[in-house]
Amino acid sequence: MIVLWADDSLLVVNKPAGLPSLPDGYQAGAPHLKGMLQPVYGQLWIVHRLDRETSGVVVLARSAEAHRALNTQFQGHKTGKVYHALVVGMPEWEERLVDAPLLPDGDRKHRTIVDTELGRPAVTRLRLLERFAGYALVEASPLTGRTHQIRAHLALLGVPIVADALYGDGQGIFLSALKPGYQGRKGGERALLGRLGLHAWSLEFVHPSSGERVRFQAPYPKDFQAALRQLRKYRPQG
Repeated sequence: MIVLWADDSLLVVNKPAGLPSLPDGYQAGAPHLKGMLQPVYGQLWIVHRLDRETSGVVVLARSAEAHRALNTQFQGHKTGKVYHALVVGMPEWEERLVDAPLLPDGDRKHRTIVDTELGRPAVTRLRLLERFAGYALVEASPLTGRTHQIRAHLALLGVPIVADALYGDGQGIFLSALKPGYQGRKGGERALLGRLGLHAWSLEFVHPSSGERVRFQAPYPKDFQAALRQLRKYRPQG
């Protein structure tokens, strides 16, 4: 785990994919972000969470005062969140503003669904960063904070996130799908990216002690980088 910033008020880290922010109710003894960091940094307060399979920037408070100040910003949507997502499909748009109300746990699969009557307002600003062969890299900036907001809004547009089994087909990115004639290894091919292709790229907020606007950016994890490298290598020319 990469520590991006640490002072008396804050701890900012680049959370790896597969690690929950808090204890899992089904696996109480399994590792989690807060539990791994507290022995080193002392008492920590969770301000916001990322899905288990999402990597990227997470800020934790190191005092009750900092926790209250940050909570106020997150609840008031005063923070700037930017995510990068590898999606299945090739969007025709360059930029898109999705304004579609969302209802969490809205169907039998416990998904967040678009519901114009019961859903709460949800707005996501999208920007296309790169197109590949059958995939794309998209920047998503949620202006509200609904459960699974980015995943649900991208699925609504027909470009679900790579390996999203809940809102897409759950399939990862394989080299055999990109490289002509590639057969893969005996015993089965390993995915370049086999988990949810969503990364919390940057987070901006007002520092609770200094009052300055600060921004933290998290590098892509290795599997995300590897997938991008191959997607760029085998991108159709012209």
